Amino acid sequence: MIRFLKRLLSIIISLFSLVLLVLIAAMLYDSWNTRYLRNDALFEGPQSFIIDHVQIIPMNQDTLLPQQSIWIEDGKIKALGNFEGEENIDRIDAEGAYLMPGLIDMHVHVWDEYELGLYLANGVTTIRNLWGQPMHLRMKKRLQNQDLIGPSFFTSGPKLTGEEFMGDDNLNLYSPEEAREKVLDHQSRGYDFIKTYYGLDEEAFEAILELAVEEGIEIAAHPSPKVSYDFHFHSQIKTLEHAEEIVQQPLNYELDSQKLKPIIEAYVNHPQTHLCPTLIVYHNILKQIIHPNILDSADLRYMNPMIRLADSKAQFNRWQGQQAADSNTVNYIANQHAFHLDILRRLHQSGVEIVCGTDAGIGVTLPGYSIHQELAFYQEVGLSNYEVLKTATLNPSHSHTFLSDYGSIEVGKFANLILLEANPLEDLNALREPKFLLVEGQRLDAAQLTSFAEHAKGRKNLLLSALRYLEFLLVEK
Repeated sequence: MIRFLKRLLSIIISLFSLVLLVLIAAMLYDSWNTRYLRNDALFEGPQSFIIDHVQIIPMNQDTLLPQQSIWIEDGKIKALGNFEGEENIDRIDAEGAYLMPGLIDMHVHVWDEYELGLYLANGVTTIRNLWGQPMHLRMKKRLQNQDLIGPSFFTSGPKLTGEEFMGDDNLNLYSPEEAREKVLDHQSRGYDFIKTYYGLDEEAFEAILELAVEEGIEIAAHPSPKVSYDFHFHSQIKTLEHAEEIVQQPLNYELDSQKLKPIIEAYVNHPQTHLCPTLIVYHNILKQIIHPNILDSADLRYMNPMIRLADSKAQFNRWQGQQAADSNTVNYIANQHAFHLDILRRLHQSGVEIVCGTDAGIGVTLPGYSIHQELAFYQEVGLSNYEVLKTATLNPSHSHTFLSDYGSIEVGKFANLILLEANPLEDLNALREPKFLLVEGQRLDAAQLTSFAEHAKGRKNLLLSALRYLEFLLVEK
């Protein structure tokens, strides 16, 4: 018996050692492959420099400031004006190009460092991650310490839901006391805000809101059907996610413009709560039904391999199966997507501020690239180009306090900027190919941005992604 136990212990130790070695090897492999995102591998621009001969789109007003100079110092905008007499400072000649705030994507799901480069390659200089895990706290710290280059990064904690909405991706709460404990725990560990999710009941929700007021904690809410939709219009809830949740909850799946009116009025009466519509979600559902080979498309190589294997495939099978069971599914999804566009149109006409988000990183919604389609939908419903750009620049700065120093070109704000060959006030396609961008003063040119996208294509980090997710299950669940 003793001999057997010794042998069993030896086997366990050997297996543990093997797993540890595999983990270390996976981490080293991924670290080597993402070395292009480390600051010591990049061109580090001077801490203080002036950009001359630039046409500025400040975004705090609908105007173009021609032939300007802008002074960047220590990652922030020091001054705007004419600095001809300044000497002993590096200068960049923009040659008449257009400078505007970098884009902000308010709803993403980040799975690895490669995706940081994909956002930058598409002019996205700030992201709000809405499914926080331990890896995101490490990522945030590395970005803050400038060990890693990426967009300015803010993350929620894990998704907080009730006891009935089970799933390994959710953090189920079984009492108001547990809800308060989890929120305080997430705050103390460095998560920037709280995400409340689909199945949260009123008792636990009330406890979270009460604590949020006491502690100044901000919330992004995926609306929960366990409470009324109006319940979510609260001072600490800064955004409500997904236009489809308006259809699925207060409208009870009826595409009824009359029933929509009180919802529009509620947004008008509660300007502290912004809608993050993620219109691209239903557009991509249609793509999954109409294009049976979508999972093999070249674009899907930009998705994290774990997500492509699990979530992308699961969503594809779900909607292909739905279409097989009901041939009217395509029409239904198309009609609901059209109604989402109408929701956005009516909100805009009523003066409600929209914040742009894509839900990128899950399904078939590509990190970085998807923001251009999302913004195109806003243009489609009648927003001017300036109003479209506001949804991904100035408007987010009006939501969370941690975003107040982003989103416009003003003295004292962070130098998260993109330089464009053409004027995006005339053509939004100008956003797709930045000449260079700045992330808190760090300059990245077009060649570097292109290389970021190439490095992320077809990456092979399935094992490490799975281990990070396992860490989430062990630490947070």
